[in-house]
Amino acid sequence: MRVCKRAVWGILAVLVLAGVGACGEKKTMRIAVATFFHETCTFAPQPTTIADWEYLGPPTADIVDTYSGYIGGFRRMCDELGAVELVGITSPRRVRGGSSKSWNTTAAFDKYCHLMAEDIRKKGPFDGLFLALHGAMAVTGIPKPEAEIVRRLRKVVGSIPIMVTLDLHANEDHELSDAADAVFIIKRYPHYDTALIGERAARVMVKTIKGQYAPTMATRKPGVITPSVFQGTGGSPAMDIMERARRWECRCRDVYVSVAFGFAYADVPDVGATVMVVTNNNQALADRIADDMSEYIWRNREAFAGKKLPKTKEGVALAIEAAGAGKTPVVVADHSDRTGGSSQILEEFIRQGAENFCIATLRDEKAIQKIKENYTAGDAITIRVGGYSDKFAGNPVEINGTVEFSGEYGGDTVAVLHFAKNNRVILTPTLRQVTNTGIFAPLGIDVKELDIIVLKSRVHFRRGYVETGIAGAILEVDAPGWGPADLATLPYKNIPKNLYPIHRRD
Repeated sequence: MRVCKRAVWGILAVLVLAGVGACGEKKTMRIAVATFFHETCTFAPQPTTIADWEYLGPPTADIVDTYSGYIGGFRRMCDELGAVELVGITSPRRVRGGSSKSWNTTAAFDKYCHLMAEDIRKKGPFDGLFLALHGAMAVTGIPKPEAEIVRRLRKVVGSIPIMVTLDLHANEDHELSDAADAVFIIKRYPHYDTALIGERAARVMVKTIKGQYAPTMATRKPGVITPSVFQGTGGSPAMDIMERARRWECRCRDVYVSVAFGFAYADVPDVGATVMVVTNNNQALADRIADDMSEYIWRNREAFAGKKLPKTKEGVALAIEAAGAGKTPVVVADHSDRTGGSSQILEEFIRQGAENFCIATLRDEKAIQKIKENYTAGDAITIRVGGYSDKFAGNPVEINGTVEFSGEYGGDTVAVLHFAKNNRVILTPTLRQVTNTGIFAPLGIDVKELDIIVLKSRVHFRRGYVETGIAGAILEVDAPGWGPADLATLPYKNIPKNLYPIHRRD
């Protein structure tokens, strides 16, 4: 199949390089750009529907007018290379609730794949297709959605190059690399390098269209699954794995080495780490690098995937102790809560008598609606919050205090409750990862005055709290939830039977 593709590319390259218009102008390459991006926590209680995808508006083709993210990097490189026209393809927007939602419905998946295919037919022909995907989407009845997206669009575009970018948490295997021509995955978590990976995809795309590059891929599955909280690339062994990939790229010309750590909270058959290597028409080199990377991940499996974190009671006690020692603000990562409404850490902080803490945030759309209809800022209030979003949400916690804020923030109605011992809880209608301190000032909270900040986040918060020097101490607490560090507690049904550490092997 790939031999046939290269033959076609060779013919197209001659036409592209030699093609001139009536006035002797060089032919412009036309590249279609589309996106369908979701990280699916299949254990969450509510499916991801068309209504969730269109909460922020209907699908749009207005996606290439940016210089940020995967598509922004792709555009930036195309602008630099010149003689490229990017054509936005009708694509779904960002989904409401992010990864707090469960399986995408088949109806939603089919709708957006059909819209993309029809728009490509309408606006074509094209010389290439760029797809900004996530890699951890899960769809009812479709085992490997990203590969299926590429296969469906391949039927429309034919043998032109298809380049794909993925998130570091992607769950993929050879089916995606068989369907696409090249796959590129970001290397940093928190994700700083989305635009850089978009640039790489554009560079290889243009060279491929010109006949200067023949993408040749090798894909491996090391057999290791890790919780997101262990995947931060600011520390080892995650940092070492990515550095090994960079060394291969530095040593070998025109080689791109990608590692997806995987998204453990999707009960799908291709879950777990993936290595994908792209070379310029060198299968032997691609295989050698992929084997080396896969074996390296396996050798480091215990350090990468076998760690333990404190549970709720112990973690809260450690946070209070750190605050008492002056290591403020202490940032507590409630990394397990995938639906955003778990009150268990809030309840434990109150039980242990903590002072001057802020929960940022707690999902409770019902409480927000009640406050919106019956209270204004400054009113005294007695209300129960949280404790119902899923089976791990704990108990509703009664708050006796005042409404410190009620209004709009970030496109949502939010509320801030202030209660005994100078404590606060910020209520939002959906899960919100507070990855930096930007939320506090608009809500009237001085972050410098807080002793303890509790975030519903895994690693992304490190960008805004650790790398800025704001946090005095960090505690990751393995509270109950659908995103635990102990993956053996999850009720998997569809994953492979040889994954470390769930199925421990020598």
